[in-house]
Formats: sequence, C-alpha cells, structure tokens
Amino acid sequence: MKILKTLTTISLSLIIISCGSNSNQNRKDFLIKTNTEKGNIAIGSTLKLSLENKKNHIIDSVSYNLNGKSIKATSELKKEKLGKHPLEATVYFNNEKQTVSTAITILNNETPKIYNYKVINEYPHDITSYTQGLEFYKDTLYESTGQYKESKLRKVNYNTGEVLKNIDLADEYFGEGLTIMNNKIYLLTWQEGTGFVYDVNTFEKLSSFKYGNSKEGWGLCNHDGVLYKSDGTENIWTLDPETLVEQDKIQVYTNKGKIIGINEMEWIDGKIYANRYQKDGVAIINPKNGAVMGVIDFSPLKKRVTQHDGLDVLNGIAYNPKTKTIFVTGKRWDKLFEVEIVE
Repeated sequence: MKILKTLTTISLSLIIISCGSNSNQNRKDFLIKTNTEKGNIAIGSTLKLSLENKKNHIIDSVSYNLNGKSIKATSELKKEKLGKHPLEATVYFNNEKQTVSTAITILNNETPKIYNYKVINEYPHDITSYTQGLEFYKDTLYESTGQYKESKLRKVNYNTGEVLKNIDLADEYFGEGLTIMNNKIYLLTWQEGTGFVYDVNTFEKLSSFKYGNSKEGWGLCNHDGVLYKSDGTENIWTLDPETLVEQDKIQVYTNKGKIIGINEMEWIDGKIYANRYQKDGVAIINPKNGAVMGVIDFSPLKKRVTQHDGLDVLNGIAYNPKTKTIFVTGKRWDKLFEVEIVE
C-alpha cells in the first residue's frame, strides 16, 4: 500500500511539474502590434511595430526581425520581397526572455500595367504536343511536352514545324518546363519530384536532380547563371546551377494579393514572363521581389487555332534574341505565334 501511495505521489508530482513547465513555456505575455491593415502592407510603406504588454512587465529590451532579418520598430519597406513573411519579437524582462511571432504580407504598391500584343507571324505547330516548355537557344527552338506516356523533349524548326530531334521520356514521367544554359537542357517533371539534365546537342541524359521544398515541377527559366523554377503556387525558386539545390524564392504578388498557378517562364529584358495555368495570359514579374508589373491577355489567340476536342490552354512562351520577338503557343495548338508586345 505504501509503495502504491509513493508511486501515486511521484506520478502526481511529475504531472504538476510537466504541466507547470509546459504552461511556462507556452505562456505569451506579449503580442506584436503593427500598423498593417489585416496583416497587409504595401512595399514602400513604413512598418511600425509595438508590443501589447498584457501583464505590465518591466521590459529591459526588445528586438524585432522580419523573415529572419533584424529590423527596427519603425522601418521603411524598400528592398523587401513581397509575400507573406514571419515577424518575430524577442522580449527581455525580469531576467526572462520571450519570443512572440505573427506574420505580415507585403503587397506591391502599384496596379499591374495592361499590355496588348500584335501578331507578326504564324507558324505550324504539332497539334498533338501538350506544350510545357518552350525556349530558343542559338536561334533554334526547343520544346518539352507533357502527359504520361506522351512526354517528349524536342528540337524544332519553328519556321516549318519540322521536328529535328526527339526523345521520349519514360512512361512514368509527366514532362514539364525546360530551360537551356551552358549547352545543357534542364527539364522538369510534374509530380515525380525529379528533374533531368541533357546535353543540348546530343540529347544524352547527363544527370538527374531532386526537388527540395517545392513539391512539384512546372516551369523553368534562367539568367546570369541562376535557374528559376515554378511549382504551380505563387512561389518561384532560385536553384544553384551546379547542385540544383533550392537556395531562395520570391512570391508572386500584385497590390491585391498572391498570384498562383505560375507555370512556363521566360527571362526577357530583366523580367520573368510567366504563363498562368488556365488563364490564357502572361504575368510580367520583377525577379527581385516578385511584384507583378504587367499582364498580357493572350486569350484571343485560342480562337485562331484549329478547334478540336483535345484543345487546351495557352502555354509556352519563348523569346528569340535574334528577332527580339516573343513566340507563344498552347497545349495541342496547331499554330505558333510570333508576337510583339505593345502598350
């Protein structure tokens, strides 16, 4: 009986100690107050922070950080990336330290500009191609296509539509976007978490790589030795060109909120032009902070192609540096359009 009482006492003591420890650990005596509107604030604005001291502690000091970087209680948002970011305050008081957190969303401070386009030329395009990636390299067009058991990597004569070189992906892979850098083709697959690297001349597979925090592969482009990868969300990831490890990301936002479905991408004159899946349009994105600077509505083009049961959305955008024009097509479209963007 004594043993039972002793064990009961020990158990109760442990429970009390455990509860007391958890209670102290989870105690939040402070809340971060901001001048945001429902958590939103525009880039270029001044962010003002303060604490709600719920128990009137005597505070020794407080420090703030936004997305892991130290900021002052009054900070002008100039070079920050857009999107949702964690905001933390570390408070020192009564020989204690407490960290509290919240989140803010930084929006763009301008409405996206609406651009028009002018069709310069029309070229034949394989009506069976479920186009995913499209890119010029040394004045030659390369294309990747999707769907299981149909995915391909191709080199194409864009003037005639003739396929100059072709390889089929294994049946278990759904091909997605591509980009070409330093004589290597980087090709994504959709939900298989794997990308491939090919020799641009021979199409020999050189290596493969796995995704990191991005769960899917959608679009690719590159600039100045950096690869940019979309995953169907608002995120565009930057990849190390050697290891292909995700290093950082931008979040695509307007002055109203996030833009999801970022798909095939192309680097054009310092900006990322990106198809939005199911939208028949292209967003023009600032690669430094993720701001949508402009929008091009290409939806009328779909009426200019052969209408059939398999016809799908606009997808595929490529910039030809020789002609300084943009080429667009769609999934199972029988035309490739050369266009000029106009204001």
